[in-house]
Amino acid sequence: SLLAIAEETLAEFLSKATGTAVDWVQMVGMKPGPDSIGIIAVSHNCSGVAARACGLVSLEPTKVAEILKDRPSWYRDCRCVDVLQIIPTGNGGTIELIYMQTYAPTTLAAPRDFWILRYTSGLEDGSLVICERSLTQATGGPSGPNAPNFVRAEVLPSGYLIRPCEGGGSMIHIVDHVDLDAWSVPEVLRPLYESPKILAQKMTIAALRHIRQIAHESSGEMPYGGGRQPAVLRTFSQRLSRGFNDAVNGFLDDGWSLMSSDRAEDVTIAINSSPNKLAGSHVNPSQMFTAIGGGVLCAKASMLLQNVPPALLVRFLREHRSEWADPGVDAYSAAALRASPYAVPGLRASGFMGSQVILPLAHTLEHEEFLEVIRLEGHSLCHDEVVLSRDMYLLQLCSGVDENAAGACAQLVFAPIDESFADDAPLLPSGFRVIPLDAKTDAPSATRTLDLASTLEVGPGGTRAPSDASSTSNTRSVLTIAFQFSYENHLRESVAAMARQYVRTVVASVQRVAMAIAPSRPGGQLEMKNPPGSPEAHTLARWIGRSYRFHTGAELLCTESQSADASLKALWQHSDSIMCCSLKAAPVFTFANQAGLDMLETTLIALQDISLEKILDDDGRKALCSEFPKIMQQGFAYLPGGVCVSSMGRPVSYEQAVAWKVLGDDDAPHCLAFMFVNWSFV
Repeated sequence: SLLAIAEETLAEFLSKATGTAVDWVQMVGMKPGPDSIGIIAVSHNCSGVAARACGLVSLEPTKVAEILKDRPSWYRDCRCVDVLQIIPTGNGGTIELIYMQTYAPTTLAAPRDFWILRYTSGLEDGSLVICERSLTQATGGPSGPNAPNFVRAEVLPSGYLIRPCEGGGSMIHIVDHVDLDAWSVPEVLRPLYESPKILAQKMTIAALRHIRQIAHESSGEMPYGGGRQPAVLRTFSQRLSRGFNDAVNGFLDDGWSLMSSDRAEDVTIAINSSPNKLAGSHVNPSQMFTAIGGGVLCAKASMLLQNVPPALLVRFLREHRSEWADPGVDAYSAAALRASPYAVPGLRASGFMGSQVILPLAHTLEHEEFLEVIRLEGHSLCHDEVVLSRDMYLLQLCSGVDENAAGACAQLVFAPIDESFADDAPLLPSGFRVIPLDAKTDAPSATRTLDLASTLEVGPGGTRAPSDASSTSNTRSVLTIAFQFSYENHLRESVAAMARQYVRTVVASVQRVAMAIAPSRPGGQLEMKNPPGSPEAHTLARWIGRSYRFHTGAELLCTESQSADASLKALWQHSDSIMCCSLKAAPVFTFANQAGLDMLETTLIALQDISLEKILDDDGRKALCSEFPKIMQQGFAYLPGGVCVSSMGRPVSYEQAVAWKVLGDDDAPHCLAFMFVNWSFV
C-alpha cells in the first residue's frame, strides 16, 4: 500500500514539475538570464501554496540528491528531520517514513510538524526523483508521532527531479507544495502562511542557492574568510540562525520555560536552566554556561510595522547600531563570555558607544546573506568600569537586504564572541527578523498600528490572538525581536528586569526608525488601539489642543490646516514632552507624544505601566499636590522647573511644567495633560 501511495505521489509530482497540474505564474523579480539562479514560478489560486524552480548546477545527480535530503542544512526553518523507517522497493528505490518539525517564524503562532512519506527512485531516462507527501487519513498508511504545541501541516505531492546533463552537472526541477493550516493562526499573520512567494524564498530558492553555493565551493574558486574553510563559516551561519529560532520558539524539550508574570506583558521572558541542551554536542560548554549555577534568559516581542520595507529596516539596523543598541548591555554580554563578574547594567550608562567596524567573513553567491565580525571599539565609561575600555566582538549574520526580492524575510542576528573566535565557541544569538505580509486588497479597514502587541489580547497560557488587526495599508510586515542573556542564579530577577526594559527600549528605537524611513503619511503610524471607551488618537489630539487654548488662552498646536491629521501630527512632533494620565487615585499614563516617549524612554504600549508618581521626585510630587486643587478648579497650573526620572531611572531636567484638564466634547474631564518644557537628560 505504501508503494501505491509512492507511485501516485511520483505521478502527481511530475505533473506539477513539468506540467500544468498547478496554475503557475512566474515570480516577479526573478528574471531568467545567464546570471539567473533559475526560472522561478509560484502558484495562483490552488489548494495550499506552491512554488516551482528549474535551474542548472555543476554537481552530479547523486550529490545533488544527498544535499537536498539533508534539509536542515539549507532550510533554515527546519528544526529536525527524523527518518523513522526505510523500506527498499522492488524497483531499486526506497520509501522513507519521516517526521519533521519546523520553527514558527514569530512569537505569535505555533510551530508546524509533518508526517511524510518520501520516495526516491530512478526514471527510465536516467533521471533521479525524490518525491514526498504527507500521510493522512485520506491517503492511508501508518499514523506518525504527535508532539504537544505543534500544529500538524501537510505536504502535498512535492519533490525534486534531477536530470543528468551531457558533459556533467544536473538540471534540477523543484516543486514545494504545502498546506500550513493558515486558519489556525491570528488573521493578521495569515499572509505568512498563505504566501507562495514566502514559500519560494524560504524553501525552493533556498534549496537551489545552497546547491549552487556548494558547487561553487567545491570548484575551489571560493576565497576563505578569516583563514577558515567555507564549510566552517557555513556552520557558523547555521548555528546563528538556529540559535535565534530556538530563542524565538522556546521549546519545552530544549529546557525553556516562561517566567511567571502577574499581568499581560508586551515582552515575553523565557528562561533555560539547562542551556547545554541548546549548545549542541559540537560546542565547547564555556564558563558562560557553567557559571555558579545559571542559565540563559530570553526576552522577546513581535510587532506589526506599516509601510516599512523589511530590507531597508534591517540594513539601517545593521549600519546604525548606535541608534538602538546599549553599550552597557553589550558589555554585560561580552563580560559573560570572559566569565568576569560584571554587574547588571543600568541602561544607557553615562558614556557613549565607540565606533562600529564591520569585518566581512563570507557571503553567498548572490550576496543575499553575509557573515561578518563586528568590532565595537570600546571607550571607558568611567574609571571603575574598565570592562568597557576593551573592544567587544560580535559574530553577525545578515540576510534579505535586497529590496527587490519578493517575499524575502530580512534578518539580522548576532552573538558575542571573544577574541579567540574558536570554531566550537558557544553562541547566544539575539536579533531581529522582519517578514513581509502580502497585501490583501479585500481586507476590511481597521486601525493601523505600529505595535502588534497593541492589537492582540492575551489568551490562556500566554498565547496571543488578535482582536482586529487587519489593515488596508499596502505594505505590512511582522518584526520579531529576541535577545538572549546568560545569568547567574542569584541575579536572575535583575537580569530579567534589565532584559525586559532593554527590549522595550529597542522596540521604541525601532519604531522611531520605522517612522523615519516609512513613506510620509501624516498620522498614519500614530494611531493605536485604545482601551474601550477612550477616544481615537485624532480626537484626543483635538481635545488636548482645544483644552489648552480654553484654559491658558495660548495656542498649543500651530497648524496651517484644521484637519484631524494635522492636529495629531503637530502634537506628535511637538518639541516639548506632552503626556496624558488618567484621573484616578493612582494616575497612570495613557498617551505621550514622541518627545514624551523619548523622555520617559518607553513605548506607547509600555507607557501604560508607568505611574505619574514613579517619574516625579519629592519636590515634583509636593509641587503637584499643592497645585492640584487649582488644576481641578481653574483647569490648569504652571509648575516650577525641576528633575524627574525616566522609566529607566535616568534623571531628566525641565525648565517648567504645565498641567491642564483635558475636556471631552461633552465638557466632562477626560484626563490630565502635562507638558514638560525644554527637557533634557542630566
